[in-house]
Amino acid sequence: MSTIRLIFNLVAKSLYKLAIKTGRTYNEINILIYYGCVPFTWLALIDYGLGFHYLKTAFLIFVIGFFMGCRNFSDFSDKLFHTSVRFLNFFNRYGSNYYASSVWICAALPIVIYTVLIYWVW
Repeated sequence: MSTIRLIFNLVAKSLYKLAIKTGRTYNEINILIYYGCVPFTWLALIDYGLGFHYLKTAFLIFVIGFFMGCRNFSDFSDKLFHTSVRFLNFFNRYGSNYYASSVWICAALPIVIYTVLIYWVW
């Protein structure tokens, strides 16, 4: 098994386990992590580095407003997840595949961004 496939499977299995433990679907957990938790932690690091709380506060207000107005989070998550899959499959035309694009964009890129932000904060 290639390293890309190994990383993809590790992340996917972790998300599936989290979905089972929380009673959510895989798509819901995927959206909550990649469109909620990850951006929030980036904004929290930026706020910390700049010495204020505006970005994470604004994000939390947006998220609360979103959940108050979202009629069906499961349907929303399914649609956004499938849009994300189409985005990742877009790179197939450049010699990538879904697994590689997922690992590079959803695992490696966030790690690089976390590394830069943590280095900047310290």
